[in-house]
Amino acid sequence: MKNYVIIGGGVASVACIEGIRSVDKEGKIYLICGEKRPTYCRPLISYYLEGRTDFEKMQYRPADFYEKNGCELVFATAEKIDEKNKTVTADGKNYKYDKLLVATGSSSFVPPFPGLSDVKNKFTFMTESDAESLNGVINENSRVLIIGAGLIGLKCAEGLAGRVKSITVCDLATRVLSSILDEDCAPYMQAVLEKNGISFMLGDSAAEFNGNTAHMKSGGELEFDVLVLALGVRANVSLVKDIGGTVNRGIVVNEFMETSIKDVYSAGDCAEGYDASIKGNRILALFPSAYAEGFTAGANMAGESRKLLNEFPLNSIGFFGLHVMTAGAYVGEMTEIKTESGIKRLFIDNDKLVGFIIIGDVKGVGIYTNMIREGTPVSSVNEEILINSPSLAIFSPEIRAKILGSVV
Repeated sequence: MKNYVIIGGGVASVACIEGIRSVDKEGKIYLICGEKRPTYCRPLISYYLEGRTDFEKMQYRPADFYEKNGCELVFATAEKIDEKNKTVTADGKNYKYDKLLVATGSSSFVPPFPGLSDVKNKFTFMTESDAESLNGVINENSRVLIIGAGLIGLKCAEGLAGRVKSITVCDLATRVLSSILDEDCAPYMQAVLEKNGISFMLGDSAAEFNGNTAHMKSGGELEFDVLVLALGVRANVSLVKDIGGTVNRGIVVNEFMETSIKDVYSAGDCAEGYDASIKGNRILALFPSAYAEGFTAGANMAGESRKLLNEFPLNSIGFFGLHVMTAGAYVGEMTEIKTESGIKRLFIDNDKLVGFIIIGDVKGVGIYTNMIREGTPVSSVNEEILINSPSLAIFSPEIRAKILGSVV
């Protein structure tokens, strides 16, 4: 009987358990959770701030999931991997493995701002604990400064909107969500955020702090009561790096989710896997990608030989009712449709749909993602329907049969 050890308590870890159990019903599984609680849906922490959910409802799987799957929860931080003796040390104990998954995720990046240590109410916004701590200090008179206009910072702002006196978001980037939206698309989202009481200082950020005063790079000053640091994340790679594993920005894996260390796999936000949209490796720090990677790793740890070669960046987010979906790479020829409520941009390269940005009406987005994943030639579909009102009607009967499992 095999011993499996999984380090990390995120979605990739749960997917790994399910991948293992799809092949091996008997092996022993140890899940080492550094947060000291079972897996939950981290994207929901902003809804906790809004009062729309609680920590119990944020559980990713039912409470009996781990027992039913023969999985022992270890609430401790993994300290080291011994690849020669094939053990993981956590809380002074050694856990023997035949196959190991490192799914340690990522951590908030906090630059060494001068004066930051003297700021009393400062927070990151990555975990349940972060959300609970932040929620414990805010009130209707709080002036909140959020550094970072990416997804984490803006979801925090949405969660706080209407609960505090003011929210100001600053970022050295000149637009919101700069990693997924271009200069023409970002203003749609910024306008909605501003309409809901969120102020922006873009192209500017804090240079240093003096108590509750932020001295900005532009030379101005900003008073605040609560500071949220949302400047980005870094993959937690040290456990694999320390034993000589290949690491770039993330832990490098092949198409089977194997690292360069024998019998050690990696998945989720810490892993640098294959991105079909750029035909190369990069971190896909996204919920669905983490699940796909974790399940593939688990099945392979249990004896299968699955390849994961069709993943690509796919973001689905929303703020105050305005939906945004982005995918793939923004290269090649761009086709655009603008309306009063949103924008659609499709990117076509070498007769293949390789990416899109859609703000507002996201109907039919599944058609687009299927085309990217399958590499469907654009010349083989009805392009007018593709652009204006995507549906299965754009495909030939043969392709529709493939998509629907021969039911058309």
